[in-house]
Amino acid sequence: MKITPLDIRQKRFDTALRGFSRREVEAYLELLAGEFEEVVKENIALKEEFKRAQLRIEQYQERERTLQETMVTAQKISEDLKATAKKEAEIIIADAEHQAEKIVHGAHQKLVQVVEDINELKRQRTQFESQVRSVVEAHRKLLETFAGPAFADRDYARIEDNVAFLSQKKANGGE
Repeated sequence: MKITPLDIRQKRFDTALRGFSRREVEAYLELLAGEFEEVVKENIALKEEFKRAQLRIEQYQERERTLQETMVTAQKISEDLKATAKKEAEIIIADAEHQAEKIVHGAHQKLVQVVEDINELKRQRTQFESQVRSVVEAHRKLLETFAGPAFADRDYARIEDNVAFLSQKKANGGE
């Protein structure tokens, strides 16, 4: 059974011979009821404060759980991002190496082509020099042939014979 301050105030005692002083008992009961009322009020206030504190603790615990979950999720995302970045970097490096190989191969092919072109130009130069030498040699021989004094005299008679022969043939009608 719960006793309230009102119960204390309304409590009446039977009187007996030689009993306590009624005023003192009532004064004491009034004092006791007032103190008990204060204790009950304080108890109610403490229970309310306790409920609020528990509610805050539950909120903090929920926030803590949320933060822990967020941290775990963030760490997982961070690890996933690192793994993805590493894979992308490997792909980029592999692609760059492939491109570099293509460039080196293309440069090597161009080098081979340039060397072949240089060798062809050297061959053409040698051939051209040989042809020029032949032409120069032929002209030199021709000059030597024409340079001699006997050429004009020796061949002049023969040329006149040929011209006379051709003129006669033409006059006869090409028989």
